[in-house]
Amino acid sequence: MTLEEISDSLDRNEAVKLRAFGAFNVRSKRERVGRNPKTGVEAPIRPRRVVTFKPSPVLVARLNDLSIEGLEERD
Repeated sequence: MTLEEISDSLDRNEAVKLRAFGAFNVRSKRERVGRNPKTGVEAPIRPRRVVTFKPSPVLVARLNDLSIEGLEERD
């Protein structure tokens, strides 16, 4: 149920922030020309929406075994 609510909010182009975890946002990407790295053949890449995630400082500190204060000192 929680994941469905997050998905619905993102579908409505709303940011989703989860305290001490991070934020999900939707970003629109424009149409562009891409290239197959193996063959070098150019191909159009259609415009699309993508989900981005930015972890909170609390999550980053936890993953790196740092205190929140230690993270702030390093920035």
